[in-house]
Amino acid sequence: QVQLVESGGGLVQAGGSLRLSCAASGRTFSIYAMGWFRQAPGKEREFVAAISRNGRTTYYADSVKGRFTISRDNAKNTVYLQMNSLKPEDTAVYYCAAGSVTNIWYSPRGLNEYDYWGQGTQVTVSS
Repeated sequence: QVQLVESGGGLVQAGGSLRLSCAASGRTFSIYAMGWFRQAPGKEREFVAAISRNGRTTYYADSVKGRFTISRDNAKNTVYLQMNSLKPEDTAVYYCAAGSVTNIWYSPRGLNEYDYWGQGTQVTVSS
């Protein structure tokens, strides 16, 4: 079992930045690939970014590529999502997730590849 707690959400103007954090507790953090997903009102949860167990491989949705950066600190059991040049369409509840994978280089992109989820943090971007 692993518990995930997101923080860092809030209200920001378009063009601004936020950094989300996700702190993990429980089992050894480094055995999990980590991902960020988001869900806007009335829409399905969608993939945002993922990072491999060793932090060497990342993958981004096309909609955030070049604006968002995912990173992890295995010593602190924390994964981050740096969000720059935010747009109103980035408004959503953001969730971090942990997936138990054997390949240390793999960054999963599917919802069903993740085993544990945080409670979410709201990000609102005003125009």
